[in-house]
Amino acid sequence: MHLHLFYFKSSYIFANASLFLLATELWPLVVVESHASLRSELYWPLLTLTAGDSDLPSEIYWNSVLPNTPMPQAVKNSLRPGVSKGGVSVSTGHEEKPGYVGVTKAKKPIFFYRYAATEDQLHAHPSVALFFLEKDMRLGTKMNLDFMKNTNEATFLPHQVATSIPFSSDKLPEILDQLSVKPESVEAETIKNTIIDCDRPGIKGEEKYCATSLESMIDFSTSKLGNKGVKAVSTEVENKSQTLYRIAAGVEKMGGDVSVVCHKMEYAYAVFYCHKIAATRAYMVPLVGRDGAKAKAVALCHTNTKEWNPKHLAFQLLKVKPGVPICHFLTQDQIIWVVSK
Repeated sequence: MHLHLFYFKSSYIFANASLFLLATELWPLVVVESHASLRSELYWPLLTLTAGDSDLPSEIYWNSVLPNTPMPQAVKNSLRPGVSKGGVSVSTGHEEKPGYVGVTKAKKPIFFYRYAATEDQLHAHPSVALFFLEKDMRLGTKMNLDFMKNTNEATFLPHQVATSIPFSSDKLPEILDQLSVKPESVEAETIKNTIIDCDRPGIKGEEKYCATSLESMIDFSTSKLGNKGVKAVSTEVENKSQTLYRIAAGVEKMGGDVSVVCHKMEYAYAVFYCHKIAATRAYMVPLVGRDGAKAKAVALCHTNTKEWNPKHLAFQLLKVKPGVPICHFLTQDQIIWVVSK
């Protein structure tokens, strides 16, 4: 087993006394003296497993519940600090260090059915080309797509740590205090908006849950789909800068007409908004870029959109009305759970 050392400033989440004590039961931590290269600030060194190891508690749980289900890249990227620059932190105005993951100002999630599109989203949102009609999903169709480099690098907390932190609107002051976030800051506003989205009831026919750990994501998804034949998949792209693609041969339908989709939210650590969606068809779509770069994109087609906001981005972009089937590709940090045929 290989170990790497990551430092966390005292203002970070693990500096909180109760969380620190709990975290020490799961990860070895050592208090060291600060020195000049660390600007004489107090840092906690955190020993984490390298990407080559596969015996973290979350991975063990995945393999025990889903022994025949490969872990998709979107999950791997959110699993270890060693994989995606790691760290559990919120920007507090200090200079960023290696291992830092901040909370950025979040835009309205365009894949949430309740939101109306703004003019800025219609003209400037980089994901608008991800929406399309099912009839266009055929061999040779060319699409301008921007799968965007994933800038949300927050990673999962261990399950025991995540469950010890409150996550509800009525606990916001306590949450901000534990995360060392100033109440009037941009970070606080983002955290509040994410929690509000999670607390808000879903639209008719939608069963939703915000997973604050990988274990809770697995539990929710398997409670809705079962764990027999469950498959978790994410979009994978070779060339992040490629935008012009054509659909190649081999479009594959995945599962039946029910799926669970998990969207990564802006937060101090990895939180996924998961929802069970009926009346859907999921596909794995092979794409080839102009330069030959390949992508395997997950496409989800909603066959009943009557409950969506009439001014949702998809309707305005495609110039159709609620009720018309709408398809969209999933971005690289989203995960779809289906039951294999």
